[in-house]
Amino acid sequence: MTGQQCFVCKIFCLLTVVGALNWGLVGLLDLNVVEQVLGVGTAATKAVYILVGVSGLAVIASCFKLC
Repeated sequence: MTGQQCFVCKIFCLLTVVGALNWGLVGLLDLNVVEQVLGVGTAATKAVYILVGVSGLAVIASCFKLC
């Protein structure tokens, strides 16, 4: 993702970083920040995980085509 990014791409990047950092903390410290903040098994937690997954797909797509 180089060059000028649209607002949606910036949101996708932010969510991807949040997901990556959360998984890093799960792997290193067995600490899931998303579940600590939003609760285990809640709809909000599930929504965050879904948004992070969609963001990851968007970031992959952006490797091949800019906005």
